[in-house]
Amino acid sequence: MASNIIEQLEWRYACKKFDESKKLSEEKLSTLKKAFNLTATSYGLQPLKLVVVSNPEKIKELVPMSYNQGQVGNASNILVICTETKVDKKYIRNYFDLVEKTRNTSREILSSFEEFLISDFGKKTQEEIDVWAAKQAYLAIGNLLTVCAVEEIDACPIEGFVPSQYDEYLQLTEKGLKSVLVLAVGYRAEDDMFSEMKKVRKGVGEMVIEIK
Repeated sequence: MASNIIEQLEWRYACKKFDESKKLSEEKLSTLKKAFNLTATSYGLQPLKLVVVSNPEKIKELVPMSYNQGQVGNASNILVICTETKVDKKYIRNYFDLVEKTRNTSREILSSFEEFLISDFGKKTQEEIDVWAAKQAYLAIGNLLTVCAVEEIDACPIEGFVPSQYDEYLQLTEKGLKSVLVLAVGYRAEDDMFSEMKKVRKGVGEMVIEIK
């Protein structure tokens, strides 16, 4: 299994041109949605939402908001990873309600950690919370890229877009969300020259420091 994962990670690349005639099945999309939901997040708070854009016309309209990157327009789907703009006392209480219900754990046992998080987040500025939440978005996109490789779904992670325009177009602000990252997914076009290029990486020995 380990060797298979490495082979799949070697297979993947940042797809620059998708085959518009090939669309992800509902089963593949469901796998990505579940993988997103299973992503590890700090404290387990999941300050994230995934917006899945599947309508071809809407996808095309996102291109100028993405610095006219062609791979956005010809992708099967566009996944927009968003962060919650409000991680407050109510949000944290709701999380612990879910913990209590899911694990049948006494609130008395949970209360000390619950109150710690409420106090800790209450001291943070909005900017600090936004930075913290954005880090969770990067965890999610890393997880999704690995799952895409395993499932042989081509993908291109994108930071080059205008968040304010995405937020307005997808009506994210009124949902208490802000866009942080974009992931275009689909299947590579046969004439995407990048698919044949060798992967450029430093050697493992250069990248990994072992302390024994």
